[in-house]
Amino acid sequence: MPSDAHIFILGAGVTGLAAGYVSGLPIYEQAEYPGGICASYYVRPGDLRRLREPPSDQEAYRFEIGGGHWIFGGDPLVIRFIRSLAPVKSYTRRSSVYFPDKDLFVPYPIQNNLRHLGPKMAAQVLNEIVEAHRIRHEIVTMADWLLANFGPTLCEIFFYPFHERYTGGLFKEIAPQDKYKTPVDLSLVIQGALGEVPQVGYNVTFLYPEAGLNMMVQKMAEQCKIHYSKRVVHIDILERVVYFEDGTAERYEVIVSTLPLNRIVAIAGLVHEVDEPPDPATSVLVVNIGAKKGPYCPEEHWLYIPQSRSGFHRVGFYSNVDSTFLPASARGQHDRVSLYVEKAYREDTKLSRREINDVCLAIVKELQEWGWIEDVEVIDPIWIDVAYTWSWPGSRWREKALKVLEEHGIYQIGRFGRWIFQGIADSLKDGLTAGGAVK
Repeated sequence: MPSDAHIFILGAGVTGLAAGYVSGLPIYEQAEYPGGICASYYVRPGDLRRLREPPSDQEAYRFEIGGGHWIFGGDPLVIRFIRSLAPVKSYTRRSSVYFPDKDLFVPYPIQNNLRHLGPKMAAQVLNEIVEAHRIRHEIVTMADWLLANFGPTLCEIFFYPFHERYTGGLFKEIAPQDKYKTPVDLSLVIQGALGEVPQVGYNVTFLYPEAGLNMMVQKMAEQCKIHYSKRVVHIDILERVVYFEDGTAERYEVIVSTLPLNRIVAIAGLVHEVDEPPDPATSVLVVNIGAKKGPYCPEEHWLYIPQSRSGFHRVGFYSNVDSTFLPASARGQHDRVSLYVEKAYREDTKLSRREINDVCLAIVKELQEWGWIEDVEVIDPIWIDVAYTWSWPGSRWREKALKVLEEHGIYQIGRFGRWIFQGIADSLKDGLTAGGAVK
């Protein structure tokens, strides 16, 4: 039988942990550990086991569940809170676009570094961008927005093929969003076609805990009341009862939820009450790899890939950010690399274990052909069901869904709960604010 009605939190990712840290309210988490996709883990070479703590001899690769999650932006008080949890280091972004057919690296953002494309291409793209900004365009989709800002040539060689992979093929259907990720400043575009320009964007500098995200996560978790292995399977909104997969149940007065918005609408049986098609999402296969470094392994922190035979759109190098992502004995040798590869799919895609294994083998083969890695010591794929969230043009689904849930005592917070893109710092702020409000 469910216990007496009370207030609790669903999800022990960084947002839910922050809310629980401030409020002292119980948290119900479907996994056996805290942090959600922002959780570090460790794998020894030649071993398949994921370790939640580093081994005593430090001879393991460190990875993250959701790929590289660096801490950028954020309110100064939130950054102060992060620093109170764990020592952090500050880094300056090294990022590029990589064209494998030309073996060409163009610093990010590509529109501010046109000179790397060669004088003829740079002049053509520059003229198209200037002309695009003189014309009034009808913009409905993300593809429309890209063309209106960057012209046909740059869209053809980079923006269209990259977004085809990044959005799982949705970019011609979804509304423009997250425009700050791709800043457009004509003065910098012109300057960058001729010479060096200052770095721009939302993640020019970023922070990362010295001992990994797990240190920050664990410090919050230690102050929280967390019930693990509590996957929600149904919410009875009339009786106000949450039912879990293990057969237990809890009455609620108020739920503070970080679960993906589309999932909780379905779990609560409110799809028809929202009465609008849900906005789409993409799933991502994150392939974490520990390997011997190849002769042409890049020095960047991460790379955007518009063309790849195996369909991935981003490669990030954990160990280029910090050597502590490597086994201790390899940190001074410069002959190993810890990295992650992302390949996106539409949310309703389901891959079998064999299909995932085939993708991993194809990715490894391609990276070896590029000379980025040699022998692989660890390969560990992770499927993220809801990784990136999008919206249909003119959609009011998000606003309707949030309102309907609130009418039934369910309040959504965080990146996936509110169906927006934001980083760790802003997700923490959501949790701290919500936790204070319901304390």
